[in-house]
Amino acid sequence: MEITINQLSKSYGNVKALKDVSCTFTEGVYGLLGPNGAGKTTLINIIVNNLEQDAGQVLLDGTDIRMMGAKYRELIGFMPQQQSLFDSFTAVRFLGYMGTLKGMSGKQLKTRIDEVLEMVNLTDAAGKRLGSFSGGMKQRILIAQAILNDPKILILDEPTAGLDPRERIRIRNLISEISFKKFVLLATHVVQDIEFISNEILILKEGRLIAKAPHDKILEVMEGKVYELRLKEDELPKVSAKYRICSILKDSDSVIIRVLSDCIPPEYDSRPVKPMLEDLYLYLFDERFPVDVYGLFAS
Repeated sequence: MEITINQLSKSYGNVKALKDVSCTFTEGVYGLLGPNGAGKTTLINIIVNNLEQDAGQVLLDGTDIRMMGAKYRELIGFMPQQQSLFDSFTAVRFLGYMGTLKGMSGKQLKTRIDEVLEMVNLTDAAGKRLGSFSGGMKQRILIAQAILNDPKILILDEPTAGLDPRERIRIRNLISEISFKKFVLLATHVVQDIEFISNEILILKEGRLIAKAPHDKILEVMEGKVYELRLKEDELPKVSAKYRICSILKDSDSVIIRVLSDCIPPEYDSRPVKPMLEDLYLYLFDERFPVDVYGLFAS
């Protein structure tokens, strides 16, 4: 299975949400990163055929998805970012309703509902109304409906938002487990989720795709740009004004901070450290320290 995005563009009035985005996907997990307004949700809604693009195509094995109709929808599982649910429905009734829309019925549907409720740790809440669910439970029932039909194409928009650390890990592991022979696109601001499970990472900024590469390859641009400094507490404001600070840790007699810099900070006790995806995100999108992101990944 191959999904090809070819020169995709979309505008809302005078605002260009996507600008000539092109890339190709095969089976595997892809992480989609970018700040608010980068075009992530627009791209997702075009891929699931909820939104019409202004220009370009989305092709599945060479066929425009707009020409496939119901055959394409049968292949898709989609979890939207918004928690728009039927509050009076129980979890079982909601999944039954969604399963019917997906063309499922009878014993197959009942068995599958039981399976997905267990997958997302909601078996004990099967008979509860969705209106009584916490935000995290609503996230999990949305994931359950997305995987209900065992889709070949799974699109998840902020799937771990509002989940506690234990449930985040559970859902992250679930995505990894079910991704075999599927295309999974995961958009999130929780950078660690993408770092752990994605085969490749895509980065959007201002509607443009600025990078698409495996995790280790995409981090190559951060080599020699991440340092750990040990300094006195009263030096922190000066460092903060000059460098992007990723983390701050106080010990008994000093402050240990992780900073981003294009060269070794000469005025402090420093050592280079291994870059992480969170470092890259801050480096690219910290508005106080703008960088030429297009030039950065040009090679």
